[in-house]
Amino acid sequence: MANTQYDADVIVVGSGVIGSLAAHDLARHGKAVILLEAGPRVPRWKIVESFRTCANVSANNGNRNQPYPNEPWAPSSFTPGYIESTGPVDYIPGMLRLVGGTTWHWGGACWRNLPNDFKLKSLYGVGRDWPIGYDDLEPWYYRAEVEMGVSGSDSDDYSGHGGASYPPRKQPYPVRPQALSYYSQRFKERVAEGGYHFTYQPNGRATDPYDGRPACVGNNDCSPICPIGAQYSGDRHATKAERAGARLIPNAVAYKLEKGPDGKKIVAVHYKNPKGESTRLTARYVIVAAHALETPRLLLMSEVANSSGQVGRNLMDHNAFSMVLLADEPLWSGRGPVQQGDILNWRDGAFRARHGAIRHEIGNFVGNVPITERLLSQGVIGPELDRQIRHMAARWTPLSSNIEMLPEPGNRVALSSTRKDALGLPTMTVHYDVNDYVRAAGEVVKQDYANFQKLLGAEVFDKNVAVWENRDHPMGTVIMGTDPKDSVVNHECRTFDHDNLFLATTGVMPASAANNPTMTGCALALRSAAIIRQEL
Repeated sequence: MANTQYDADVIVVGSGVIGSLAAHDLARHGKAVILLEAGPRVPRWKIVESFRTCANVSANNGNRNQPYPNEPWAPSSFTPGYIESTGPVDYIPGMLRLVGGTTWHWGGACWRNLPNDFKLKSLYGVGRDWPIGYDDLEPWYYRAEVEMGVSGSDSDDYSGHGGASYPPRKQPYPVRPQALSYYSQRFKERVAEGGYHFTYQPNGRATDPYDGRPACVGNNDCSPICPIGAQYSGDRHATKAERAGARLIPNAVAYKLEKGPDGKKIVAVHYKNPKGESTRLTARYVIVAAHALETPRLLLMSEVANSSGQVGRNLMDHNAFSMVLLADEPLWSGRGPVQQGDILNWRDGAFRARHGAIRHEIGNFVGNVPITERLLSQGVIGPELDRQIRHMAARWTPLSSNIEMLPEPGNRVALSSTRKDALGLPTMTVHYDVNDYVRAAGEVVKQDYANFQKLLGAEVFDKNVAVWENRDHPMGTVIMGTDPKDSVVNHECRTFDHDNLFLATTGVMPASAANNPTMTGCALALRSAAIIRQEL
């Protein structure tokens, strides 16, 4: 039970996967927890129905936010004016604000970092080292994998070198891997002739019934919404936290973290409801687990945790290119999950002293919509339209790449000086560019694309090697380190400025690697929750 002096032992701001995992862990250990969520609570069936009736949305092309709520008090990222992109590279991620957060429409990728990803500066002379290593996070990675029901291969070399199983694991994946689809099998065989290693992608889809979730049946709508809930999403642990005793308050927009008299502790969290009415809640500890852009926004509005001047800075993502090929044989993409495998040849090696790591993700999308639009624009109609749709859709092969980014203080999230949201709170501006480290890797990506085209005997349906696409993997905005002069949090994800304020977000990550950051954020959050439990 919480001390009667406080409303809770711990207030968690943000009910996405990272915040909800932390809230559930604390609640199940008997701690009094309040979980605040800016957006509403929406059942899956309503989102599925919205997806089915939305115009211009498909699983492979379009606005993935469109089927989701976009409330005036909790706008999603694509709301015009909410995030103003001011830099040379446009940067607006696909952020959602509802109970469960952005993992409602993720692709489900659940990667661990490699041991070398924690030592970029020491090994390759670039970027920053983490203040912790792989061994520190390994048990927490496993805890997160069990909680989320992660499916992975215990035999694949996830370093990309095509050798023995790696990185080291003390326990096998909790869920068996899905069988590779015919599309994945044939793609793997064809690119292997060029020395490329296709590996099964660890993911949060249940291959057998798991923790109340049904087994995946291959709906191919994983993004923007798994219609049956086989794919994990953050609402699962938001609900589990409630059942363990946490108090979940939706439509509660946190806007101020209140400092105590000496400034060393956060004594209260203030939130507004949709009418703009304010409530003050007190707690012994506060965890801010908002999106990697919303977390620095809240800290900047509150004027806390920023003695380093680094709050909002060092924004990183996996900016890169994409391509769609039409292979010389039918591969039949679109059966099964939207992504099943990756090529990791450039995930780690001495080259990282010169350019970023690269991960090529092999999409398994249905191409009928863009194919039909292209053909109609060319005037193809009637039986010939049907024939060409069938021919192209059978050979549709989409690829997208992810490139490792280095932290740059100039890449930053800041408060707008001119715009406010419906509650009168400042919106965000984002200044973003890619550095030479990324651009050098982009040249390697272009060469790989040429190789893939040759290996598949393919023609190019579409290719972007000019505009830097972002992958919705924001990191670095509340960066971790050993020195309070250049970092926001320490190795525990505890802010240097306030010893009872923890940040549970991918924003703490000081190096981006080339893999999705979600699992690392989850592992860090569970580790922080355990530290808080020991101190309460």
